[in-house]
Amino acid sequence: MDTDGFWGLVEGARGGVDDTVADPDGVADALTKLLGGLEAEEIAGFGVELARLQVESYRWDLWAAAYLINSGASEDGFDSFRGWLVAQGREVWEAALADPDSLADVVDEDRPEGFEGFDGEGVLHVGSHAYKNLTGDEAAYWKAVDAEAPDTPDLPAGQEIDFDDEDDLHGHLPRLAGLYLDN
Repeated sequence: MDTDGFWGLVEGARGGVDDTVADPDGVADALTKLLGGLEAEEIAGFGVELARLQVESYRWDLWAAAYLINSGASEDGFDSFRGWLVAQGREVWEAALADPDSLADVVDEDRPEGFEGFDGEGVLHVGSHAYKNLTGDEAAYWKAVDAEAPDTPDLPAGQEIDFDDEDDLHGHLPRLAGLYLDN
């Protein structure tokens, strides 16, 4: 599956969700249903493209944005944040990769009661769920994806950012730091 096909499916899933910022799981559910109408090979191709995007977005500046927005971000938390970012669609994804500080236009600095972060872990698993629903064999999905997907580098790309240094965060992400550190 190519990039346009991937994002076309994501946009199709987003169309049925009222608030994708707050409901990435709704996008994940709709996406699983859409993928369920494809052949197994196409579902695995979706997984390869998702893995490619995860590698592309494995960057210090984006991780720092996730750290600010979610009041912290472990490696797993950063993965889930990037799943949430996929659920926001291609336009937001591309803007965030061009300038992670652009996420200040997407998120709200006022975290509601019970806020647990911008987490799209479900989006990361839509391919395996759809594949298993179609074939009954989730292991075959992961085997197919792993055979084609790029490996995640040992370290994020770009200049390392010290998440515990407010001046460093302000220097790299002034708008997000202003929203989350200066309140």
